Amino acid sequence: MRSKKGKETTRIILQSIAWAGVIVIASTSPYFLPKIIPKLIKYSLHKLKSRERKRNFCNTFYYLRKRGLIKVDRRGKQVYISLTREGKRKAKKYQIDNLKIKKPKKWDKKWRILIFDVQDTHRMKREVLRGKLKELGLYQLQKSVWVHPYSFQLEMKTLRSFLGLNHAEMRIITASDIEGDEEVRSFFNLL
Repeated sequence: MRSKKGKETTRIILQSIAWAGVIVIASTSPYFLPKIIPKLIKYSLHKLKSRERKRNFCNTFYYLRKRGLIKVDRRGKQVYISLTREGKRKAKKYQIDNLKIKKPKKWDKKWRILIFDVQDTHRMKREVLRGKLKELGLYQLQKSVWVHPYSFQLEMKTLRSFLGLNHAEMRIITASDIEGDEEVRSFFNLL
């Protein structure tokens, strides 16, 4: 079982490579990892302050490579580092885990309404969606109708993509009024 520090380093490495797409390093030595670390730090904004953290970073990189999440290709004197299909899937999961709806200083008095209709054959997707909506703090107005006072289009687009849902299965509506919204306003402390 990986430690909390190891899991955080895994997240940083996978998301850094995902953001970069492919990292290319000129290398004539088989010991090229010290050249990778500054590139990954650049993309992750993560500063290594000690030798132990640097070693943890190196160990995690090799662990992820061994597990088949990172692909390292040598072409001439360059090394190309990218994520495998499984690595991309894992990086997306970390992105979903870190989703948060930002609260602006002032509410624009508009409601964001999410409606979804996911078929029974995709029950697991529907349950994951409901769980994530609860986690993000949306209010369940009806069984498949969820409400939030703040903009969440980007977060829902990410969630829709991760779950493989289309616009017919998951729609966002912006409304200026919800009839009898006292309970919803109370839920979000907007009274």
